Amino acid sequence: QVQLVEIGGGLVQAGGSLTLACAPSGNIAAITYMGWYRRAPGGQRDLIATIANNGHTNYADYVKGRFTISRDNVKNAVYLQMNNLEPDDTAIYLCYARVATPKTDWNDYWGQGTQVTVSS
Repeated sequence: QVQLVEIGGGLVQAGGSLTLACAPSGNIAAITYMGWYRRAPGGQRDLIATIANNGHTNYADYVKGRFTISRDNVKNAVYLQMNNLEPDDTAIYLCYARVATPKTDWNDYWGQGTQVTVSS
């Protein structure tokens, strides 16, 4: 079974920075896409950014220039550097990975999420 655990959330003032990290665990054969999504209070799950195993990235327009996604293919880890945070960035941030195991084809996995709160 594959599990994703996010770390690095917390409370920060507007204009501040946070870095999130996530690494899938379990019997993993391969990982293609990894990424970050977020869910604001009462809202739906929105894409922040994804990164392929070749390093190609994709960002939502509302984070371009402020957030940077990166990954470590040796550690199977994905990171999200968030700068110039705004109160509207307050949300639960969820890690995502598309994973194949020795017994299964590609499946999408999600973490439980980590809370990021930005105060004004």
